[in-house]
Amino acid sequence: MTPPSNGAEFAAAAEALVGAPFRLHGRDPAAGLDCVGVVAAAFKACGREVREPRGYGLRNRSVAPLLDLAAANDLVETDGPIAPGDVLLVRPGPGQHHLLVASCPGRFVHAHAGLRRVVAQPGPLPWPTQRRWRLAPTES
Repeated sequence: MTPPSNGAEFAAAAEALVGAPFRLHGRDPAAGLDCVGVVAAAFKACGREVREPRGYGLRNRSVAPLLDLAAANDLVETDGPIAPGDVLLVRPGPGQHHLLVASCPGRFVHAHAGLRRVVAQPGPLPWPTQRRWRLAPTES
């Protein structure tokens, strides 16, 4: 399978993970995923190689591992209207950073630790967005 050329394929792969169990540092949809695992599993489902961050937990002093995830996986920072496949970095609380994937207008896929599963949540999001990335355009 070729890497996704646009966000729609990536968003659909994230949507397919809804219902998977939650597990901190989880990378297997059957055993459990965390927010990084949702992004990684959606990339893998699209046939894309994934470089995962290390050294993060539910609470972190630094957001650096999540910034490294974006840079290492050909995600480019973007602004303007949110598009399917955008990856959002939000801040649910002090020392907390969380990733979500925009799946369609007004809908976001993420691993919800409290509900113990991957969910699709309607917008608007209750948390401030710190960064937003999009798949880098592929060369044809």
